[in-house]
Amino acid sequence: MCGIVGVLGSHEVAPILVEALKRLEYRGYDSAGIATVNDGALDRRRAVGKLVNLSDLLVHQPLAGKSGIGHTRWATHGAPTVSNAHPHSSGTVAVVHNGIIENFKDLREELATHGISFETETDTETVALLCQHYKNQGHSSAESARKTVERLEGAFALAFLFHGEQDLMIGARKGSPLAIGHGDNEMYVGSDAFALAPLTDQITYLEEGDFAILTRTSLKIWDAEGNQTSREQRRIQLDATRVDKDGHKHFMAKEIAEQPLAIDRTLHAYLSEIDEITLPDELDFTKVDRLTMVACGTGYYACMVGKYWFEQIAKMPVEVDVASEFRYREPPVSDRTLGLFVSQSGETADTLAALRYMNGKANQIVGMVNVSESSIARESDVVLPLYAGPEISVASTKAFTCQLVILLIMALRAAQQRGIALPESLPADLRAIPGLINQALTLENQITATCRELSAAKDIIFLGRGQLYPLAMEGALKLKELSYIHAEGYASGELKHGPIALIDDTVPVIVMAPRDALFDKTISNMQEVMARGGRVVLVTDAEGARIAGEGTSEVIVMPQVPDALAPILYAIPAQQIAYYTAIAKGTDVDQPRNLAKSVTVE
Repeated sequence: MCGIVGVLGSHEVAPILVEALKRLEYRGYDSAGIATVNDGALDRRRAVGKLVNLSDLLVHQPLAGKSGIGHTRWATHGAPTVSNAHPHSSGTVAVVHNGIIENFKDLREELATHGISFETETDTETVALLCQHYKNQGHSSAESARKTVERLEGAFALAFLFHGEQDLMIGARKGSPLAIGHGDNEMYVGSDAFALAPLTDQITYLEEGDFAILTRTSLKIWDAEGNQTSREQRRIQLDATRVDKDGHKHFMAKEIAEQPLAIDRTLHAYLSEIDEITLPDELDFTKVDRLTMVACGTGYYACMVGKYWFEQIAKMPVEVDVASEFRYREPPVSDRTLGLFVSQSGETADTLAALRYMNGKANQIVGMVNVSESSIARESDVVLPLYAGPEISVASTKAFTCQLVILLIMALRAAQQRGIALPESLPADLRAIPGLINQALTLENQITATCRELSAAKDIIFLGRGQLYPLAMEGALKLKELSYIHAEGYASGELKHGPIALIDDTVPVIVMAPRDALFDKTISNMQEVMARGGRVVLVTDAEGARIAGEGTSEVIVMPQVPDALAPILYAIPAQQIAYYTAIAKGTDVDQPRNLAKSVTVE
């Protein structure tokens, strides 16, 4: 979601803030702005749209000062306009905010009784107005910020800057991440370490409810109970925060191409050279009789694939839940349940809330994340890092396939611990996946040509059966995210129970059908589509193409793969179809409209 950066520095801060905000573009945004203090005077610049618009504005209206805060906004309350853009200010206060202030209307009504008026539609303006209200009562800047934060309900990360105070910045977090960077007589604030990586490799992560007072030479932190405390200062690996396209046109293209290496790193982390599973010893499936997996979006579809593996390989009952619904169902959780929470960022608000609902009820909480210092990682009993490396494009690719690899390895561990014989070659077969993906990536030219035709469609249907059913839904999600074409994924056996009414010669149908145990049934469903004039793109292997390719509009021939591993391999054409269709339509691949990489608000 929104990105926050703050600098108490030794140099002109405006270009530093803009450069840091560029590193937060991947989070998604529709406006941006900065505020600085120069010779005691607080001033700001804001612009709608891409950061280049803010950069252009700063050329014509420069902003001096060595202290400043910056923000990229993903609109929640109020449209993306200059007046709604951050930083928000009131009198001597400027503030940037990630999250949602749930009680902002009540606070507005209270402020209105004091004759305070509002200029924007945002919840964040209330924070600035309330802080200034406390300052007007004679409180110091720091105390005014503290009293303001104590009144706020909801989720937030905040950074405050004050007129006349060039060596003071306030940070606070509740439900949204915030990191403090340490420099040489400089101090920094950021939504994540990516933004701060060029400035420092020394990071302190604020914990839930923390309130921090920063100067150039000091950091003081108070916890949620109001007690002064200290948080660990850690050194981050700068190589892990390197974010460039390496010659690719888009981050998504780079990240699709990185999957063989990302998966290879993940395999090395969780499989030994002799194919022994090396998951953490604390992960013990003998103490549980049920697995509950919770995630959002692409992570949810990874969990759906994992459900097939756990149930088929480990004979273990599995429940998969959408994080945004999980805790509102108030599901009973026994102490024989293992909770698995999957999130690329480790900060997904709904998934984190679901984890907290289950914490204390379940036998064990496991977090699968790509950011090892994230909130979900810190609040889990066991952490399973993805080793995917930085994923910048909004549409998840390499994180998804790494999630699948770890889920399969977990299912193998569960089977071992539960005394169930493993498919003999499966651990060794996993070693071949990076090479098979490299082969699949060579189909780029054929998929590009197919996608030029798909780009003219208004509706597209994906079909799959068994383990490929979640892949059909993932393919549809990717396509609608990137190309804005309406797409739906269905279990192919469900086609005749309603969706077949959508079929005509204007609706392409993409069928994921490796030559597996359910192939004949999937092809039978495909024939029902073709009998009604539907245009079919069949994604299968060579034997599947020989048997069922006749009469289809296009056949994409994948490498042969063991049945259990098909979802990992078939993720590649699903991703490429979305990517090249979006290219053909000319949409913004890395930052699709209305979307954010890390959803840190409900």
